[in-house]
Amino acid sequence: MQSFIDIQKRLLPDLLQVLHKRYSILRHIGFMQPVGRRSLAASLGYTERVLRSEVDFLKEQNLVYINNVGMSLTPEGKNLLEDLEDLIRELQGIDVMELELKHRLGIRKVVIVPGDSDESLMVKSDLGKACADCMKQYLSGKNIIAVTGGSTMAAVAEKLTPELGKKDLLFVPARGGVGEDVHNQANTISSIMSKNTQSKHRVFYVPDQVSMEIYESLIKDPEIHEVLELIKSASMVLHGIGDAIKMAERRKTRPEIMQKLESKHAVGEAFGYYFDEKGEIVHKVSTIGLQLEDLEKIPNVIAVAGGRSKAKAIRAYLKQAPKSTILITDEGAARRLLKG
Repeated sequence: MQSFIDIQKRLLPDLLQVLHKRYSILRHIGFMQPVGRRSLAASLGYTERVLRSEVDFLKEQNLVYINNVGMSLTPEGKNLLEDLEDLIRELQGIDVMELELKHRLGIRKVVIVPGDSDESLMVKSDLGKACADCMKQYLSGKNIIAVTGGSTMAAVAEKLTPELGKKDLLFVPARGGVGEDVHNQANTISSIMSKNTQSKHRVFYVPDQVSMEIYESLIKDPEIHEVLELIKSASMVLHGIGDAIKMAERRKTRPEIMQKLESKHAVGEAFGYYFDEKGEIVHKVSTIGLQLEDLEKIPNVIAVAGGRSKAKAIRAYLKQAPKSTILITDEGAARRLLKG
């Protein structure tokens, strides 16, 4: 027998379109609140006239309230939005996509959030929330959590709460990062994570890239050696996956290395390793901290990356990643990965 949703799709497709529209409006209000009508209309791509009629309906249903600051969700609106999430996932076939992608990639688990983070900051925020929810399932006893840098990891940090800190947590940077944008450095992000969970963290002030001579010298420093030991004994790793060329530019890579990456068609980067579309390592940056081979010994490895533009990078890295990896991504990247 066909499910009620399948029947509804065939007999009342307009109803589902209206549901998607109103769900999207509620999501955007929840993310941007308090928000004015003009800003909301621009974010959704609607005219103010179309948006006004929809907002008036939502206000009549006591889902939205409006004051001189802007629109916000009522408690009823917030509860309804949370209740709608599972329904929207089913309507969009996200549960099925998660299973299919998990089998295709050969990893432990895939979590997909609706939307495309290339198009909306709200979706990147949802990736952060999904990662926080996933962490709760795998934390127990004492936990050392190694964290890489990047804007996606920063979005994860913003979604962590004191509830998570009820576990015994210690956040450590997965590797050095001095020289990068301070807001996206692993040191900064692990500090924010510890603050938001009311737990502990350690700093790791070493360069992201070093020569072998400097590497041998630095690891003899007692404090650096101690943090390295903590990183290697992590029970969980949180990391992003980068676009190869963008990451190389961010690191101010030398022209000859840039040429090498381009000639070898590098598409993805993680932990200082650059991968081509086949998942082959085409270049490695000499970094102090977590190495690719260390991941096999770590029980919980959570990779967070979204946006359809990241699909090639995600696929390339996951060909080298441990099979225990949990991928948290968005619909934009997932659909591109499944097409490939």
